[in-house]
Amino acid sequence: MQIKLTGHHVEITDPLRSYVGNKLERLERHFDNVVDIHVILGVEKLRQKAEATIHLSGSTVYADCTDEDMYAAIDSLVDKLDRQVVKHKEKLTDHHRSEGVARKEMV
Repeated sequence: MQIKLTGHHVEITDPLRSYVGNKLERLERHFDNVVDIHVILGVEKLRQKAEATIHLSGSTVYADCTDEDMYAAIDSLVDKLDRQVVKHKEKLTDHHRSEGVARKEMV
């Protein structure tokens, strides 16, 4: 997994870079086909904004979050991305295939 971190009107410090990296490792636990992540951290007036685009094998997932604290924005961003990645993973698995085979055997 390759993480690309960009700052928009904000300097990306080493603690901020390591915090984002540690939080995004959680996504790999749920789905190991994450190819590349592009995270943009920015400041708009008094609001801290975090947005990310994840390239999975076969699709792209996008989320953004705004908060007064950058670390809180990153936390809620990772929560949103985690829900979307889990939803994408469930779409890939075919849940109805095994039910149809079991019903045919009963008849």
